[in-house]
Amino acid sequence: MLNKIIVAYNIITLPVVILFITNGFAQLYYAFKLNRKFPEEHNFNNSIIIFFLWILAGLLYPFFYSTNNANIIWFQYLSTLFICILTPFILFLILYYQYRYVIIKDPDIKRKRNIKVFLKDFDEFNAQIDDPRTHTLNTDVHRKILHLVPAGIIIFLWVFAIYIWDNTWNADRIWGISGQDFGRFLILTAGLSGILVFATLDYVRLSYIFESRNIYHFLPDMVSKVLKKTIKRREIYEFTKPAAMVLAFVPIFFLPFGIFAASALIATIGDGAASIIGMRLGKRNFPKSSKKTIIGYIAGFCASFGVSILALWIFETNLPILKIIIISLGGATMFLLVDLLSLKIDDNILNPIFCALLMTLLYYNL
Repeated sequence: MLNKIIVAYNIITLPVVILFITNGFAQLYYAFKLNRKFPEEHNFNNSIIIFFLWILAGLLYPFFYSTNNANIIWFQYLSTLFICILTPFILFLILYYQYRYVIIKDPDIKRKRNIKVFLKDFDEFNAQIDDPRTHTLNTDVHRKILHLVPAGIIIFLWVFAIYIWDNTWNADRIWGISGQDFGRFLILTAGLSGILVFATLDYVRLSYIFESRNIYHFLPDMVSKVLKKTIKRREIYEFTKPAAMVLAFVPIFFLPFGIFAASALIATIGDGAASIIGMRLGKRNFPKSSKKTIIGYIAGFCASFGVSILALWIFETNLPILKIIIISLGGATMFLLVDLLSLKIDDNILNPIFCALLMTLLYYNL
């Protein structure tokens, strides 16, 4: 066991481990500052969970690759290059472009780009909508589409690696690694790089908490426009939801891919169906003090059940149909339970982890 740990934590993987642990503590520092300045708006419980997910992602990263295959080392080098060097360099270029070609050319940019202006524009944008229910629905549709993108990319990369790169192109014979190992390389590289992109934008966006180090004006206008359409007002004081959700995917990536895919789709499509259909068609709230509706719960359960069956049927072809149905029912039931409890922790974090845990128990014990 100790030998495996020593082999896993090496000069190739340690930069990623250190980078993610460092980001975890950086986000924790931001969380304390946000909680001190905006105690009513900031959800400190979420921030603490996100901090632990950053640390966990860093510590787990080296164990995703096969240590008994020497050919995987080259791909580990490539992954570290993308995550630790290329992605930060691209982010630096984006911020440098903002500084060199936007901020310097417009000395008044700080007056146009700041949190007060964003809040004013955000409130005016909301006030223009005659029906608040319609506006909330439109915002939620944009949010759920944004949340679906990471899960969709992950599943696409896995399908490409297994069914095209390996089975069709037979590239595994050339590179000496299986389609599964190549899929892990693609997903980890793209996923962890994506998390860093969201984190950097959060550091810039939330820098308004620092009076002397506020760089909010570096945030591109395009990002502000997307945020205006996809976040709720209280989330202006939070870290972005897609990053938290992808971080929650990391610890369950060890599981059979069918379980992982089902959990990711429950967290996106299941949650999206519950929210959008509940807002569109729901009339009876449960509990009465909640905005959630009975039809929303039913829609979320049915969607979660359906996407789980689809994911398990496609990716776990050795499972009998009855076992697929039982596992899918388990995942959908866990989603419904999390939705009913309405805990003060983001369900984008809770749903994939807890649904995956229950489905895994059923997977190995039925």
